[in-house]
Order: sequence, then structure tokens, then C-alpha cells
Amino acid sequence: MALAHNRRTTSGADYWPGFVDAMASLLLVIIFLLSIFMVTQFYLNQEISGKDTILGRLNSEIAELSELLALERAGTRSIEENLAALQDSLTSSESERSSLQGLIEAERAGGESAEGRLSALTLELDEEQSVSVRALAQVELLNQQIAALRRQLGSLESALDASEGRNSESQNQIANLGQRLNIALAQRVQELASYRSDFFGRLRTILSQRADIEIVGDRFVFQSEVLFGTGASDVNPEGQTELAILAAALIELGGDIPPEINWVLRVDGHTDTRPIQSPRFPSNWELSSARAIAVVQNLIASGVPANRLVAAGFGEFQPIDTSGTEAAFRRNRRIELKLTER
Repeated sequence: MALAHNRRTTSGADYWPGFVDAMASLLLVIIFLLSIFMVTQFYLNQEISGKDTILGRLNSEIAELSELLALERAGTRSIEENLAALQDSLTSSESERSSLQGLIEAERAGGESAEGRLSALTLELDEEQSVSVRALAQVELLNQQIAALRRQLGSLESALDASEGRNSESQNQIANLGQRLNIALAQRVQELASYRSDFFGRLRTILSQRADIEIVGDRFVFQSEVLFGTGASDVNPEGQTELAILAAALIELGGDIPPEINWVLRVDGHTDTRPIQSPRFPSNWELSSARAIAVVQNLIASGVPANRLVAAGFGEFQPIDTSGTEAAFRRNRRIELKLTER
């Protein structure tokens, strides 16, 4: 019966772990791509937000300059109207002066009165001419100011065009960077998936004869009784032998994986739901963590690099069988091994 059981287990493991492995790899690819997409979107939003702020500020300055230009134009029109009025007055005064000069020539006998009036008109004419000169100078100054404002407005428009061009270029660079990063991550995930499959194949070959070692998805599951005594965290001699075999497989596999793939073997400790209370282990948390650490220490002692190992304790909170039977308790007391990337 044991032989038949082993054959059924081996037969089931020929296709099911590979299928689960493929699905897990696909899920990792999707997660990585979504993560990169979110990071890219975040930085793109930050870049666009900054450009929008600069664009808004430039638009505000352009609006202010446009208002100032409109005011200057209105002032210029008012001065030009005043100048036209002064010129009309000057023309009228010159006409009147000509008339008075004709009267002076006709009536020199009464010249004192006419000459006095002519002098007054001459003074008034000189004052109006002086006002006209000042008005012309003011108009010229306003024209210069308007020209300067137009040049400044042209500079702002050029700066705005340049900013929009840089914004478009930055968006293209971000898109290209995100695309290259997605391709690199997809290649990395595919490489890790390939080596994970190789790891499973080799380890399955080594451990396939053990009925107390189970394959669940992308993990190898050791029953705690294989490695530890009841309520203990010290690896027993039989467990040390099993871990030495596992360490040899890890060292061989690690030599084949390129150094740029930052892989780790995660060792997870689990207990059943029955509480433990002892001076050394106040709860199942401490027991599961101590067992995972003990497995990691044994692997390190067998030559596995410490930076390729991770220990985690889950207590009784991740059961694989919730039926509450003795068999379920035994299945839940376990050590799980999973090859992953840091």
C-alpha cells in the first residue's frame, strides 16, 4: 500500500506542480508590471504637475502683461487726442495772430492796445507750443515702453514654447524608460521562473522517495516530525541528514544561477492550533520562528550562503487543513521551503 501511495504521489506531481509553477510565474509577471506601471505613472504625474505649475505661472504673467499693454495703449490714445486738440488750438492761435498782425499794420495809430493783445497771444501761443512739445515727448516715451513690453511678451512666449517642448521630450523619455524597465523585469521574472523550475525538478528527484515530504504548489513541505521532536526546535539527527541533502542541492543550483538574480530560499515555520506554553516558547509564534531559524542555521552550517536564506514564523495562523482532526494537526505542523526573489 505504501508503494502504491508513493506511485500515486509521484504521478500526481509530474504535471500539477508545473502547472502551478507556470501560474505563479504569470502572476509574478503581472504584479511586477503593475508595480512598474504605478511607479511610472507616479513619476509621470509628478513631472506633468511641475510643468503645469510653470505653464500656469507663465500664463498669469502673460495675462498681466496683456492688461498692462492694454492700459498703456489706452493712455497713448488719450495723449494723442490731447495732442490733436493742442495742435488745433495752436493752429487757431496762429490764425488769430495773423489776423492781429493785419490789424496792426492797418491801425498803427491805436497800436498800443493791439500790440498788448498781440503780446498776450504770443505768450499764450508759446505756452501751448511748450505743452505740445512735452506731450510729444511723453508719447515717444510711451511708445518706447510699449515696444519694451512687446519684446518681453515675445520672450515669455518663446520660453513657454521651449517649456512645452521640454515637457513633451520628458514624457517621451519616461515612456521609453518604463518600456525598457518592463522588458528587463519580464526577462528577470522569466529567468527566475526557469531556475525555480530547475530547483523543483532537482529537489523533487532527491526527495521523491519520502512519503512525509509533500509538494504543495510552489513549496516543499516537511512535516515537523521529520525534523523536530514534540515541542522542540532542535533539529534531530534524521532531520540533519535531510537538510544536508537539501543544502547540497541548493549549493549546486546556486552555482548555476547568475549572480545578478537576487534569489533567496524562504523557510516558513508552522504549528497546529493547540497552544504551547513553556519557559522557552510562550506561544506558537516563538516555536514556529525558532524552528524556521534552526533549519536556516543547519543549511548555513552545510555551506549554503546566509544571504540566500530567510526564516519566518507563522504560528498556527496559516493551516493547510482546518478539519480539527489529529491528522490535520500533523499536516499543519510543518516547515515549508519556497524559492523566490528578494
